Amino acid sequence: METPPSSRKKNSRAARPGTGGITLADVARLAGVSAITVSRVLNTPAAVSPHTLERVRGAISRSGYVPNLVAGGLASNRSRLVAALVPTIAGPVFLETIQALTDALAEAGCQLMLGQSGYTGLREDALIDAIVGRRPDGIVLTGIMHSAEARRKLLACGIPVVETWDLTPTPIDMIVGFSHEKIGRAVADFIHEQGHRHPAIVTADDHRAGLRRAGFEQRLRELGFGALPACVVPAPSSLGNGRAGWAELRRQDQHIDVVVCSSDMLAHGVMTEVQAAGMAVPDDVAVMGFGDMPFASHTHPPLSTVRVDGAEIGRQAARFILDRVENRDPGPKVRDLGFSIVKRASV
Repeated sequence: METPPSSRKKNSRAARPGTGGITLADVARLAGVSAITVSRVLNTPAAVSPHTLERVRGAISRSGYVPNLVAGGLASNRSRLVAALVPTIAGPVFLETIQALTDALAEAGCQLMLGQSGYTGLREDALIDAIVGRRPDGIVLTGIMHSAEARRKLLACGIPVVETWDLTPTPIDMIVGFSHEKIGRAVADFIHEQGHRHPAIVTADDHRAGLRRAGFEQRLRELGFGALPACVVPAPSSLGNGRAGWAELRRQDQHIDVVVCSSDMLAHGVMTEVQAAGMAVPDDVAVMGFGDMPFASHTHPPLSTVRVDGAEIGRQAARFILDRVENRDPGPKVRDLGFSIVKRASV
């Protein structure tokens, strides 16, 4: 259980030096009660009057404080544990990042704890509560879309936080990734330069794929294109979604000459369905993916795609956290790693 201020210096890990984390004493001051009363609310709420219970819980909610589940009796303020949340481990797109993060942390004597938040984000709040309460050395998140409550808790906890696979000028703490909107715009320019004039899109319904779609469609409108045939499928997307996506696009428009997909897996499915219908890639329909998965260069024909450096995202996330816990300057807190278009025979 939490300890009063007199013994916090000896055994608390709630707030590391210089992090400014919200402590039990801060909550007590906000609620106008003693630290022992806050501890009772957290551990034996039945022993506290309803009025006091309501006041303390309100202070906890407003401050974003999460109880330290491992504070008691620990002299060190290092857990040597880093927690990471990814939408899924079922698909391959995040595997490079996870592996590189794991390896970089292991070299520094730290271990990675992995959680799956899903693409809707509905599980993220509960996972963040569980993670923050155990006070890891750092937290790595996928993307920048978090609930207001989750963001408040992450800002308050004093734990280094790295958001990945996206960009924003206002991260919770630190961020490493790339611009999805810029990728969409670059892909639009690429297919236009290749001479395609009847594009369509098959995209998953997650936020980051939506940003790429928005950038793609905006740039095409600037180039004089109208509304595009589109098929939206659930994330994480599959080869089967790609096959079904092409069938849906053909019902919408018989003149499509290029299909841009939000993942290599979807693109592989589109190519498979196109070829199953007796058509040729790219002579009849060109196909473009995203992710440059290991199989992309081995499809028939090899798949044109967008390459992002997932491994470097993982390594930089680890460097951010290790620098912070060792009291080193991590440097710029926003790192744009960019992307590249990989032209192969499918476009």
